[in-house]
Amino acid sequence: MSGKERLMSVLLAPHVSEKAAFVSERANQFVFRVRPDATKPEIKAAVELMFEVKVDSVQVVNVEGKAKRFGNRAGRRSDFKKAYVRLAAGQTIDFTGTAG
Repeated sequence: MSGKERLMSVLLAPHVSEKAAFVSERANQFVFRVRPDATKPEIKAAVELMFEVKVDSVQVVNVEGKAKRFGNRAGRRSDFKKAYVRLAAGQTIDFTGTAG
């Protein structure tokens, strides 16, 4: 996989939660689910490439999946990695897709 192809596959999806909305409004941070083997420099480069913004910092969190029950069976949700990406002042990412 070439460098650009790798960067295009680092970000899996935006992570939508109340906390993600809160940090987006207050701290100009955006939260993404990322590949488990992604590094901070790769995440920074991927966000800058895909959204054409300037990234200040990246923080990553490995989230362990919860143990859940499905009827009488024990199960487990998948582990995943998420990244909190802080953008430079004046920068923003528009997920709605509307021009503005």
